[in-house]
Amino acid sequence: MDLISIVTTDLTAITRGRAVPREALEKEAASGCGWVPANSALTPQDIIADPNPWGSHGDLRLVPDLDSQVHVRAISDQVPDMHYVHGNLHMVDGDPWPACPRTLLEAELARYQSDLGWRVKAAFEHEFILNDPASSPAPAFSLQAQRRAARFAACLVEALASSHNSPETFLPEYGQYQYEVTCRPAMGLASADRAINVREITRDIARQLGLSASFTPQPSPGSVSNGVHLHISFLDENEVPVLPNLEGAVGLSKWGEHWAAGVLHYMPALCAFTAPSPVSYLRLQPHHWSSAYTCLGVRNREAALRVCPTTRLGNKPVERQFNLEYRALDATASPHLAMAAILMAGRLGIEQQLPMTARADQDPDALSERERAELGILPLPSSLGAAMEALQASPELEACLPEPLLATYRALKRQELANVEGLDDNALCALYRSIY
Repeated sequence: MDLISIVTTDLTAITRGRAVPREALEKEAASGCGWVPANSALTPQDIIADPNPWGSHGDLRLVPDLDSQVHVRAISDQVPDMHYVHGNLHMVDGDPWPACPRTLLEAELARYQSDLGWRVKAAFEHEFILNDPASSPAPAFSLQAQRRAARFAACLVEALASSHNSPETFLPEYGQYQYEVTCRPAMGLASADRAINVREITRDIARQLGLSASFTPQPSPGSVSNGVHLHISFLDENEVPVLPNLEGAVGLSKWGEHWAAGVLHYMPALCAFTAPSPVSYLRLQPHHWSSAYTCLGVRNREAALRVCPTTRLGNKPVERQFNLEYRALDATASPHLAMAAILMAGRLGIEQQLPMTARADQDPDALSERERAELGILPLPSSLGAAMEALQASPELEACLPEPLLATYRALKRQELANVEGLDDNALCALYRSIY
């Protein structure tokens, strides 16, 4: 029987769900399938946080969004096609459930539309490790490394294209057996859904070829890390880009500067959502091209928020290319929750008219502590515990989030930290490499 899974990607970025017969999907779409509130308190190690706000009480409905279906044909006749649809969590009376990350992002996107008149356009870039025991090392970025993964790459790009995820590039990266896949930007909610699709389709194609793919932030101590970079831009009601002012010092408009200043101001707290695992902080180190300080840079890969390059080649309109790249992000983060939190921080920057001062067009670690302080450049948290403390110290950002979601998130992160207590870096990396 042909099955389709109704899925939710939870607060730990793990996609979970239930399968139903495909022919029953549209009939059952309005009411969805059953779900349990305490599932939201599952840690990556599949231990339900204890205590958590839900306990054994309550029921939910996981309601599919029929416009978000993903269908990927299997490579072999021996394996069924992958077919799933993203869903939102609702209470049994039909009201949205306040701890659903996809619903949270929908609400923030609607607020951008109503309060600012802005539509959000975004794309997530993903780096990952492709484990192939039969292959040999190859130089970084090389054609050899590309050809080493040629069949996998061809199957992956075909799967992404056929499932309407608009693949753009596939490339060998700096690390051994490390690759990057990018897709074209999408509007609003679809961009976060697409981030999940990239991860799940990549893993599935690898499994079918007898390989494994891991998006863990730090595959092993001292190795090249895997990041996720969120590229984001905005269009006003007339479809005109909002961020750029190409005559300014960094190319940002007044509203773009306030938005960027908000993201940087709240970035230590944002790390609780964008670098949300203990292993994330082995990656967020100086000189790793992953960001370690709250600064804006123009084409600076040590900056946590980067003004991306544009080109006049091909007669492409520069304003249409202009975007900001949030770099303190990895694949242990829920795309919906992380994107919503970043948008909230930017909106607060606009509402509070925050000035854009934290700028460095060099490695911020090369600046003196005094120079960084004068610019308002702060170090990012050094651990998940420190990031959670930074979140608690940011009441304006916390106030943007539903209390049930916050309480659940605090509980599961406390449990996650307890789960890995006592593990050394090698064991920690191995654990998260197997999960993600």
